[in-house]
Amino acid sequence: MSIATDTTLPFMKMHGLGNDFVVLDARAAALRVTETLVRRLADRHRGVGFDQLAVIGTGDDDAHLKFYNADGSTSAACGNATRCIAAYLMDQSGRDVLTLTTDRGALPARREANGQVSVNMGQPQTDWADIPLSEAMDTLELPIEGAPTATGMGNPHCTFFVDDAEAVALEQFGQRYEHHPLYPQRTNVQVASLIVPDHLRMRVWERGVGVTLASGSSSCATAVAAARRGLTGRQVRVTLDGGDLLIDWRDDGVWMTGATMHVFDGTLTRAWLEAEA
Repeated sequence: MSIATDTTLPFMKMHGLGNDFVVLDARAAALRVTETLVRRLADRHRGVGFDQLAVIGTGDDDAHLKFYNADGSTSAACGNATRCIAAYLMDQSGRDVLTLTTDRGALPARREANGQVSVNMGQPQTDWADIPLSEAMDTLELPIEGAPTATGMGNPHCTFFVDDAEAVALEQFGQRYEHHPLYPQRTNVQVASLIVPDHLRMRVWERGVGVTLASGSSSCATAVAAARRGLTGRQVRVTLDGGDLLIDWRDDGVWMTGATMHVFDGTLTRAWLEAEA
């Protein structure tokens, strides 16, 4: 399985609040990323393991990012990976501000005074056709038990507001709604509860992955849904299993701020790359 111009393949392991990624830098060498490769890399026993794979390529701005879920499917958005890669590129360049492009569009990023990284994830999509849903309807309260809210952040989201997010059996709940007929591209599923005004507790099931410790785009979608429903203002702290993200829905888009971590660098061996799946 030849995927690179070299006989081995370097990679980086990063995470944002435990939402973990393998990152491949393809700016200098062309890569052919296949669904088989993604699934093998995602295997936490025989590969490296990740929630998403991110590939850095060249673009009109500072870099272009492509995202893959653990099951090999693609995603236009991955907020925590975007923040992690922004931090990496800032360290490389010595800059504190840059712009990354994704299939979601151009995403400005900046390093804050406390060292955390903020990314503007763009304006949310609240029209049924843009999310997308399978038919026209009000996206504020879907005709699903629990009346969840639908939001697009470059990927589809379904947010349930519940009394106690901890009490939901998320493994079964998330799998059930990921494949709901209203979502032709499947959906990320969140369960969220209000702790105090402008502070949400949220847990997430990511499509193509499963339960994750955090999700940036899910946090943005949940914050937007809470504000639309009048539960919070447009600035909110979201507490996930892996930590906190600050979400600020402004006129220019949804800004997300949190910690990032570059864990280690490694190299995939020629033997592993050439092995049969």
